[in-house]
Amino acid sequence: MPPITRPDPPGLTRLVEWYRGAARDLPWRRAAFHDDHGAWGTLVSEFMLQQTPVNRVIPHLEAWLARWPTARSLAAATPAEVLQQWANLGYPRRALWLHRAAVEITERHDGVVPRDVEALLQLSGIGDYTARAVAVFAYGDRHPVVDTNTRRVLARAVEGRSQPGPPSRHDLELMESLLPPSDDDAATLNAAAMELGATVCVSRAPRCERCPLVDVCAWVGDGRPDTGDTRRRQATFEGSDRQARGAALRALRDAAPDAVPMLAVLADWPDPLQRDRALDSLIADGLAEADGELLSLPR
Repeated sequence: MPPITRPDPPGLTRLVEWYRGAARDLPWRRAAFHDDHGAWGTLVSEFMLQQTPVNRVIPHLEAWLARWPTARSLAAATPAEVLQQWANLGYPRRALWLHRAAVEITERHDGVVPRDVEALLQLSGIGDYTARAVAVFAYGDRHPVVDTNTRRVLARAVEGRSQPGPPSRHDLELMESLLPPSDDDAATLNAAAMELGATVCVSRAPRCERCPLVDVCAWVGDGRPDTGDTRRRQATFEGSDRQARGAALRALRDAAPDAVPMLAVLADWPDPLQRDRALDSLIADGLAEADGELLSLPR
C-alpha cells in the first residue's frame, strides 16, 4: 500500500473555493431541505443516490418525502407500498432496507435518525459511506466521507493512479489525513471532493483543464499514465437476470394490490430458465411473496 501523502494545502484551499462557486444546486444541499427534513431527508437521499444518477433521484426523493416525511411514517407503511413508491428507481432492495431502517430508527431511537456513526452502521442497508455521510452532512460532524467519485480524486491527485482500486479502509484513512481540523471546513472538503469527481475528475474523460488541483495532481504531474483498472465490471443489463427481475417486479407493481398467477409473470420471456431464476430470487430477497400458485408484492 503506498504511503499517504498530503497535497499542498493551497490546492485543498482552491478545491474548497472552487466548490463554493461551482457546486450544483441539488435539493439536499439547500438549507431549506435540512430545515424541512433534517437527518431523515439526508438518509433517504443517500439511499436513493447509491448507484443511481442524480437526475433520476430528485423527483423520486421529493415524492418520497412528501409521502413519508419522517422515519415513523415510513415505518408504518407496508413493504408493498414502499416498493410501489420506489417505482423504477432501480436496485429495489434498497427500498426494503430503507423501510427496515425506518422501523429500527422508530423502535431503537424514538424516531430520530442517530448521529453516532456506530449507531448508524447498525441500521439496515447502511455501510461506511452512508453512515458517515449522514453524520457529516446532516449533523455537521467531522468524519471522512468517501464515495466512488472521492476515491477517483484521491487516486489521481494524491496517489498518481488513473483509476482507484477496490474500496478499502485505506480510502477512509487517506481522506481523514486530508481533512482540515474545523468541522465545517471538513464537511465542505468532503463535499468538494465528491463534486470534483462527479463533474470534472470523471472516469473516462477527465476535464483536467477545469480542475482546481491540476498543478498539484500527482497523476497529471506524471503525464496522466494508464496505471490499469482493477475495479469489478458490472454485467451488461440487456438480457441479464437483473433485467428479468426488473420486468417481473414491474408486473407485480402494476397488478398490486392483486396477486398474479405465477405462470403469467413474464409468460413471454424468451428464456424460461432465466425467468424462473428471476422469480425465485425476488422471493428469496423479500421483494415478492408466493402464495401457492400466486405471486404478489410482499404484504
